[in-house]
Amino acid sequence: MSTPLATGEFTRHLRVDHVSAVHVAARVARTVAKAAGLPSSLPDQAAVVASELASNLDKHAREGQLYISPVLHGTGVDIIAADTGPGMLDVDRCLADGHTTTGTLGAGLGAIRRMAAEFAVHTVPGEGTLISARVLAPGTTRTPPVAHVNVPAPGEEVSGDLAAVRETGAGFTLLVVDGLGHGPDAAAASAAVLEAFDRDPARPLPALFTELHRGARQTRGAAVAVLRQRGTRGEFLGIGNVSAAVLAGGSARQLLSLPGVVGLRLPPATVRPVELPPGTTVVLHSDGISGDWLPAATTSAGLVPSLLAGSLVHRHRVTRDDSAVLAVKFPGEPA
Repeated sequence: MSTPLATGEFTRHLRVDHVSAVHVAARVARTVAKAAGLPSSLPDQAAVVASELASNLDKHAREGQLYISPVLHGTGVDIIAADTGPGMLDVDRCLADGHTTTGTLGAGLGAIRRMAAEFAVHTVPGEGTLISARVLAPGTTRTPPVAHVNVPAPGEEVSGDLAAVRETGAGFTLLVVDGLGHGPDAAAASAAVLEAFDRDPARPLPALFTELHRGARQTRGAAVAVLRQRGTRGEFLGIGNVSAAVLAGGSARQLLSLPGVVGLRLPPATVRPVELPPGTTVVLHSDGISGDWLPAATTSAGLVPSLLAGSLVHRHRVTRDDSAVLAVKFPGEPA
């Protein structure tokens, strides 16, 4: 019996290029948090986190962006801030109690860290900063660390990409689906694939893809990538223009997908075995993310999933299409 852990709604993406974005960020974060089911005062807490991050971006950064997403397991919200400079020279000082940046809400990054169930920073002086803050409902599981960013194409109100994580037996099954094109018809194709996936995500991958193919026949079709993990072993099957990579032991390995379109033209299934040693990070993404991130992927291997997903969308997004990234780090320390 499989247990649902995640279904990826799309991310609300805000460009922070004016002080008015601070108020918009608070409103959007509160709305996403309420829709995700965060109880009590937690939606207001998410709003404070988003507004402080947006204020810092407005006053101190270039090309500031906020990505606000429902989490992919349990009940919560991820708020990711990204920019292209100038970076923070003294992270510890910025996180110290009582430290504020002039003209902001005064909460400071230290207060954000206290409000967030999970908090992470990666900064390179002169290049930019990534900050992720996660607000969770009490009792929400945190294993394995999972994050996604899923941004619709410009001008679209929905994303044709979806991500999902399901607990299947002694491990997890990861899915990224990219409905062909973008807009409502692409979203309908992805939704059909996800519905078929959820009928039994634990079935063997060839049989699973046959079911996904049947489910998408009345749609325009989709590209689909699935990775299943059981302990330190896994298997991968991808059809169409979707990508996957395994980051482990200081190296990055790309997992190649087969040509075809789920729902229109399904090739013979070729399942690829994958070694997943403790501490491995797995990334699945749609073709809305350029593949040029992979040659330098070892520099990203140490990032937590939320920062990694945010970095790939912020720096490697193909802006004319929907863009989805799913990042998962499996438990344990690298050997």
